[in-house]
Amino acid sequence: MTRTTDADLEKRGIDVIRALGMDGPRAANSGHQGTAMALAPLAHVLYTRVMRYDASDPEWADRDRLILSAGHASILLYSMLYLTGHGLELDDLKAFRQWDSATPGHPEAGHTAGVEVTTGPLGQGLANGVGMAIAERNLRARFSDDIVDHYTYVIAGDGCLQEGVSHEAASLAGHLGLGRLVVIYDDNHITIDGETDLSYSDDVPGRFAAYGWDVNDLGEKSEDLDAMEAALNKAKGVSDKPSLIVIRSHIGFPSPEHTDSHEAHGLAFDEDSINATKKVMGLPEESFWVPDAVLSNYREAGTRGSTEREAWNGRVEASDNADDWAKVWSGETPTDWADVLPSFEDKAGESIATRKASQSVLTALANVMPGIVGGSADLTGNTGTKLAEFGVQTLDTPEGRQIYFGVREHAMGSALVGLALHGGMVPLGGTFLVFSDYMRPAVRLAALSNAKCIFVWSHDSVGVGEDGPTHQPVEHIMSLRAIPGLRVIRPGDATETAGAWRLALESEGPTAMILSRQGMPVLETTSVEGVQDGAYIVINPENPDIALIGTGSELSLCVAAAADLADKGIVARVVSMPCWETFEERSMDRQDEVLPPELPTVSVEAGITLGWDRYADLPVGIDRFGASAPGDTVLKNLGMSVENVVDVVVDVLDALSGDATV
Repeated sequence: MTRTTDADLEKRGIDVIRALGMDGPRAANSGHQGTAMALAPLAHVLYTRVMRYDASDPEWADRDRLILSAGHASILLYSMLYLTGHGLELDDLKAFRQWDSATPGHPEAGHTAGVEVTTGPLGQGLANGVGMAIAERNLRARFSDDIVDHYTYVIAGDGCLQEGVSHEAASLAGHLGLGRLVVIYDDNHITIDGETDLSYSDDVPGRFAAYGWDVNDLGEKSEDLDAMEAALNKAKGVSDKPSLIVIRSHIGFPSPEHTDSHEAHGLAFDEDSINATKKVMGLPEESFWVPDAVLSNYREAGTRGSTEREAWNGRVEASDNADDWAKVWSGETPTDWADVLPSFEDKAGESIATRKASQSVLTALANVMPGIVGGSADLTGNTGTKLAEFGVQTLDTPEGRQIYFGVREHAMGSALVGLALHGGMVPLGGTFLVFSDYMRPAVRLAALSNAKCIFVWSHDSVGVGEDGPTHQPVEHIMSLRAIPGLRVIRPGDATETAGAWRLALESEGPTAMILSRQGMPVLETTSVEGVQDGAYIVINPENPDIALIGTGSELSLCVAAAADLADKGIVARVVSMPCWETFEERSMDRQDEVLPPELPTVSVEAGITLGWDRYADLPVGIDRFGASAPGDTVLKNLGMSVENVVDVVVDVLDALSGDATV
């Protein structure tokens, strides 16, 4: 890669980045200036000397990825995206952190061109980088380095490395030997409270070396462009280990007042401080000053990759794998679902756990969707997430699609987000529903960034049984429904499980697949197509007196209760509602067709009743923790029984007729 060798112009460019790092937050009266200033030389080296990208096509599949895990320094990233021509303008920097601007307080994937992942919660970006590195290596092994040949760079700070998710992610990356993952640790010795030694004395190089990383501690080289370039290029040459480069930077540099001050982490720079710092750098006091020579130099750097991108396009078109590549990269889903999905019609009446049905469906789908990859957090067989017949992901078999995440739910969730946002992957990860608590930060960010991950959570209720309340989810399903942009699907039998996978794969954004441990009868009236509406009628008698709404294992409970109610002369419609979010996307006419406003309703779900009042006149649920006993015993004693549902329906109808009070 040819580049400028004008040292004066490079220095002036870095000073301009530092000035923008002060001006943006100052204009917003909000933001983080000091880290952006300290890391301006590193950003300059990455964007002008090391990374391969084409600013005119920020979505180029084979670009290098840069993740700002220390997302509070977003003004640094935005400044580089503006200077290199990714589409941001100077006015966007002036609108930093304002309503509807392209420069929000922390980087958001899909919102600003050139932002790879949504960061801010510290440590998440580093773990996303692990997922991206897995994706790159897997695709390179399967399609050759003529089509996939790039690196993942992560800028992480002290806070990222203190968060627990970084420990899990770094351990996983070291075990897998992810050679094209390069993490630059900004060791500035500062947190919000003060110097890091208040709470942090880790031997970071030793820690990462123990994880199996290649470690290069540069020390006081944060202003040495050649040293940083050499370290980055050296890391690119390490093929069997991820790399950590440690740089001792000085937050707020070169401010006469705020260098190495913890106040510089936030909005420490007033106009006088900014002007004093600009004076040190020899810049005018003018805000958002960018001289033509500096801008021209960065814009030229932003276009250098266009020749490589065009050559890459030619290689893809000429490749024997061109069609397969297009299929994987687009995430193409089957058009002949009936031929692809296993049918459970001949299993009617049999008892099949939806986690087991899900495994059958997943195996069938993986055969026709080569982008499906994933595994579980040490619960592969338990959660139905086996892909081992497609190879195991290791250093020696990078083409493998089965990932053994180990007991690392935090890292698994975040890696799935990185896999999805890299492109070419439809990632899934499984564990018990109760452990979704470990994954919640990643799930929330998946929803925020519209990352198409499938979170497979089994053992979905107190039906788990003897393991007791520590392993029995009660509040989890409803808490997941509270996350905007997350599609939560709880299928009621094996047939609906096939429909759930179809819905997940045809939908945008992340999906929570909620599956049972225990067997559930395969019902005659459920359907794959019905799931696509989110809720549909499975028993539809004429002139119903009441509607029973069931999800998951409680759908068959509603069907059985309807039969008992019929013996009492009460006519019950049964509605399956596997996915609230999809149902609410349907027209009001369609919703009223399934649940007529005038028809009394009772919902039945083995979880907290919070929220069910939007659909049910009276919910049957579990508003307490579970207990250790056989699953059937726990369910029955907590009201998940035909007898209790029948009694509730009778009470509801009596109350509506004026004979009793509910």
